[in-house]
Order: sequence, then C-alpha cells, then structure tokens
Amino acid sequence: MTPVAVARTSHRRGVRVAIPAPVLQTVRCAIYTRQSVEDRTDNGFTSLDAQREAGEAFVASMKSEGWVVVPARYDDGGFTGGNTERPALQRLLTDIGQGQVDVVVVYKIDRLSRSLLDFLKLIEFFEQRHVAFVAVTQQINTATSAGKLMLHILASFASYERAIISERTSDKMCAARRKGKYMGGPAILGFGVDRDKKRLIVDPDEAEMVRALFDLYLLHRSLLRVAQLANERGWCTKSWTSRGGARREGGPWDKAKLQRVLTDVTYTGMVWHAGDILPGEHEAIIDQETFDRVQQIIKENGNGSGHVSRSKHPALLKGLLRCGRCGAAMTNTYTKKGTRLYRYYLCLSRDKRGRDACAAPYLPAQDIEDLVVDQIRRLARDPELAQAVFREAASQQQALVPRLQTERQRLVRDRQAKSEQIQRLVAVLATADSPQPSVSERLAELEGLVGKVNHRLTEIDLELTALGQNRIDPDDVARALAQFDDLWDVLYPQERSRLVRSLIATITYEAAGDVRIALNPGAIRDVG
Repeated sequence: MTPVAVARTSHRRGVRVAIPAPVLQTVRCAIYTRQSVEDRTDNGFTSLDAQREAGEAFVASMKSEGWVVVPARYDDGGFTGGNTERPALQRLLTDIGQGQVDVVVVYKIDRLSRSLLDFLKLIEFFEQRHVAFVAVTQQINTATSAGKLMLHILASFASYERAIISERTSDKMCAARRKGKYMGGPAILGFGVDRDKKRLIVDPDEAEMVRALFDLYLLHRSLLRVAQLANERGWCTKSWTSRGGARREGGPWDKAKLQRVLTDVTYTGMVWHAGDILPGEHEAIIDQETFDRVQQIIKENGNGSGHVSRSKHPALLKGLLRCGRCGAAMTNTYTKKGTRLYRYYLCLSRDKRGRDACAAPYLPAQDIEDLVVDQIRRLARDPELAQAVFREAASQQQALVPRLQTERQRLVRDRQAKSEQIQRLVAVLATADSPQPSVSERLAELEGLVGKVNHRLTEIDLELTALGQNRIDPDDVARALAQFDDLWDVLYPQERSRLVRSLIATITYEAAGDVRIALNPGAIRDVG
C-alpha cells in the first residue's frame, strides 16, 4: 500500500507554492521461518514465533523506507535445512516467481538452507527476480555489495561446519571398527545384539544352524544343494526386530543368501573394515580352518554352484531375456562336449532354487538369438508391424513417466523423514556432555542412506528429462528399424550386443516358445 504524501509549502517571490512530498515505494517483505524439529513446549510460543517476531521488528525498523510485511506466512516446522523440499519454502518461491515479494527476511541464513549449493541456488533465484535477502541477526542485506560478500562467507562457514561434523563422526566410527566393535545395524544369522553393551552375542540355536550350513557345504560342495536341504528342513534366514519395533521375518534360502553366510568373516570372530580383517569383540562360531576350506571350495567352483563358471562366453541377450513362467531374469551358461561348445540361457529362479522353483527348460542360446534378430528384421520390412511397434513403444514411454514420478515422490518423503532424524541426532550430539557412540553410529548410517536416495533421485530426474526431450514418432521407429537390417551383417559381436540393447528393453520367452519383445523407447530416437 503506497503511503500518503504530505504536502509542504514554499514561498517564492511572495507566491505560495505547494511542493509534494516524495512518494515512498512499498517494499513487500516475506518473513521465512524454519525449525528442524517440532517444538514440544507447552506455552504455545515456538521457535517459529520467535523468528517471526524478530523479522517483523526488523521490517518495522525499515518502515521509513517503505518496508511492509506481506500477510502470507511462510513457516516450516519440523523440516531440515539440508534440502529445499519444504512446503512453505516452495510456496515462497512460487510467490516470488509471480512477483509478489520484494525482500525475503530470515532470522539467520541457516534458516533458509544448511546446504551451500542449495543456498547459492536460492540466492541466484532471488537475484534473477530482483528480490533482496536479509538475515536479521547477522546484519546481511543483499541490497548492498558488502552484504552479498558477507552472505557468501557465512554460507561457506556453515557448510564447512556441517562437513566437519560428518568427518568427525566417520573418523570415530572407523576408529571403533578398527577395535573390533559392533557398529550397528541388524544382526546376522547366529548372533543377537546386546543393546546395552553395544556388541554381538551368540544365539545358540542359530549358531548351530550356521555350523550345519558350513558342514553341509563341505559335504555337498554345492550352494544350490545346500539351499535346497535347508529349505527342506524348514530353516529360514535371519528374523530380526528393528529399533522401531517392526518385525522382519526370515524367508527361504537361495544360493545368494547362502553364499553371504558362508563368506562372512564375522563367524570367525573377526570384522571387516576398509579391506582389512581385524579381531572383533564377539565370539567365533566357525573355526578358521573350516572357514578357509569353505572359501577354497567356493573359489574353485567359480560361481559357487558346484561346477565351473558358465559366464566366460558373451551372450547377445544377456540382461534382456526374462523367463515367461516366473518373471525372473535368464542367465547365460554353456557346456562342452569334446571340442564343441553348447550355449544356453537358464532361468535364475531355477538356477538358484532348483526345478521346483521354476520348471523352465534350458533354452538354446543360438536359437533364441536368431529368433529375436529375425523378428527385428521383420519389423523393419513390414510397415504395419512398424506402426504397431510405434504404438507399443509410445505406450511404454507414456506409462514410464507416472511410475518414475511416483517413485520420486516416495523417495522425497523418505529423504525428508531421514533428514529430520539426522537433524535431531545432530542436536543430541551438540548438547551431549559425553560421547554418544550409538547416536554417532545412527547418524552415519542415516547420512549414507540419504546419499543413496539423492543418487537415485538424480537418476530419476535425468530419466524424466530424457523422456521429455526424446519423444518418439513413427518416423523415428521406422528409421531405427531400417538401419538395423543394414548394419547387422557388418557389426562385430560386441557392437551387435550394443545395438540390440539400444533397441530392446526386455525380451520375455514364454513356455510355448513365443517371444515378446519390449522396445526401449528412450533410445529409439538416438538409433534413428
């Protein structure tokens, strides 16, 4: 609202002249507040209220400059400053984009963001829209060059402080691990956790199962056979209860789960850290000699199945072919008779858990590879089939976007929850009078999980961007398929494999011999 000007008068040569007072331009100020945890005080006055009062007082002191507080409130209670996924902040950015804000006022710069990269991006966003930034308690005002310099200096120190806390936590965990201490997480089969002493304790019943698994492997020398025997006896993998009280029940054995047990040095009373095997604080379940004998057999078997490794020869459809019976991937294998080599594809469910898991037969590799290549060539020669492929590829592309968006929303919520936990743990460490090993351990674990979530979110964003920029049309499909027929006969095996992967997302082999090919919509445009 524009202030009312007060007229002044001046007498010039006996003539009374009215001189209008300068009209102040209204400066709309949005006060943003944030706290990492929900305030549990009973008096109703929270940290958000205190921050807002400080902001309002500062704006009132600038009243002579035309500063006024906008009616909208931008309060984020219980949100971390480590990312920008905060509802009030997003509303503020939207209002700034619509030209409704001239100045953003915060109590301290870390209320806006604790991430230097996010902070600088926000400041750049403000500057592009000619919006000033003010930190009340740090005398920062980006309307001046000195304020901009001080802002970047303080933001750098805030980021540095956060990095130092993370490094200290990591160093402390490494030092504890080198002493053989238990560093948190669910216990493995054969052990329980003494939460008070922070160490692994042997579970007698499960320890007997572990010893039996080692003995069975020494007898049969086959992961598949031992997994089958364990399932026949009703043995299950480890069941455990999380810190939150959630129960995780064990399940049936397969080759991969069994191999993880048979190769875990924890059972020998040792711990693994940064490539080194060190003495642990817990008791051993398996003697070193038995453990070494098992490792030697696994090494001799190559893939731990009781026979030599079957993945020495390249396969055109590796990673693409799936079993139509159970939906599992099909891996390549081979056998030799004399000097002749016979290649096959085998369902992984059957390979891991035996014929009872999936009755899909061995599939001759050359036959299925020739069939797939012939089908692609038919698509290139038949315009109607090419149109059908386009419709299918477009449908796949359209269906992929909402799936990625749903996954992204879930990951953002997960990151938000973990980030809030991190902030609470950091606050505990900052106020503790003595070291808190369990808190430090949990903090490092959560930071690792947040890092993985951020990595996956980046991958999803790149996929969504690629899908938005690479929409296919019938000409793309026809051009890509036509080039396939011309190139195939002159390509080397590795080049053929890359070309097939650029065109095809999955190949499903049905029991009746039918093959369903799902094209890769994200790469057809590049091939064409």
